[in-house]
Amino acid sequence: MPIYLDHAATTPLRREALEAMLPYLTEHFGNPSSLHGVGRRARAGLDEAHETVAKALGASPREIVITSGGTEANNLAIKGAAWAGKARGHRIIISSVEHHAIGHTVRYLEKFGFEVVELAVDRYGRVDPDEVEAAITPRTILVSIMLANNEVGTIQPIAEIAERVRRYKGVLLHTDAVQAAPYLPIDLASLDVDLLTIAAHKLEGPKGVGALFVRHGTNILAQQQGGSQERYRRAGTEHVAGAVGMARALELAVAERAETAPRLRRLRETFTAAIVAGEGVVETGHPTDRLPGLASFVAPGLDGSAVAMSLDLADLACSTGSACVSGSTEVSHVLTSMGYPAEEARGALRFSLGRTTTEAEIAEAAALALAALAHQREASVALAAQRRATLGRPVGAAAAAEAGVEASAG
Repeated sequence: MPIYLDHAATTPLRREALEAMLPYLTEHFGNPSSLHGVGRRARAGLDEAHETVAKALGASPREIVITSGGTEANNLAIKGAAWAGKARGHRIIISSVEHHAIGHTVRYLEKFGFEVVELAVDRYGRVDPDEVEAAITPRTILVSIMLANNEVGTIQPIAEIAERVRRYKGVLLHTDAVQAAPYLPIDLASLDVDLLTIAAHKLEGPKGVGALFVRHGTNILAQQQGGSQERYRRAGTEHVAGAVGMARALELAVAERAETAPRLRRLRETFTAAIVAGEGVVETGHPTDRLPGLASFVAPGLDGSAVAMSLDLADLACSTGSACVSGSTEVSHVLTSMGYPAEEARGALRFSLGRTTTEAEIAEAAALALAALAHQREASVALAAQRRATLGRPVGAAAAAEAGVEASAG
């Protein structure tokens, strides 16, 4: 069986969530807006899902909007708050390390006259709460800072940021908690945010469903029109089975968090110690304030994609960063924002552990990763030496020699 260390990209659907979903994919198939018995049974399942998600987050069921995933929830939060507040202001504040579901959304809003302020982060990827406050003006309507980063795992000081935002009347605070929800306590009373996003497939729930917490009294403008579903905030027939599966998965994640998070932290620390002992590998992200199961590194001089592909052939699944941009030639905006030059950022690797990750898997994964890194470094050194040796040769001969080394390195 392959070793799966890419839980930050997606997680396997846990059995309990699937079992909770099955009745709503079969006998309880009704439209929850229908008034007959079949519809009412579907409505009961949907209402229970709202209640379960709300309880897990410390919210009211009326404050939960079921969406098609984290991206839609982020879009609803950002666009919904921006358009609702446009008459009062147009300034939106984010960090430079947000997920593209935030970054690309605010860039889209710039086309309509909104002003976007992107705050810098430190070497660990953290935002300074004082800089957030300094960026707020009378025309500011929204601040959006993620709770935990999806590429390097750094946890942001959201409670401290909220304390400063609350000093300014009318400024809303949103946090993307998609990566954080399975592993960090989500206490909306202490976080004091107005809007918060989660996605089911990051916490062993089904793909295609998420939720947005909208604090009571917070005004957002719906981004799709149609029916009156989700209290007029998100039109469209609800994915009842998905909502039920998400609720069950989140319920279990919260119940097991006190045991899961410390275990994952120990496994990550063991894995990280082994990897950084290798030649030229550096851990990225905050050394302590980070997600318990997310290990991230840069190997300067190496191609992270090549290492990840080599590990895939060895039945170890990992990534170079966000799954939304993996496979492209784009250098991580998170690492460049943290001050890593492009040539170092290209050596990025991310290993994200999950609830089902075992100690034996971590030991084997560390051995495989070290071997792959060493092989790629040897190939890189050999290629560099060959290139130096071919300087001054006739063009044809030099190209042929270099091609031979590249073929053997592959």
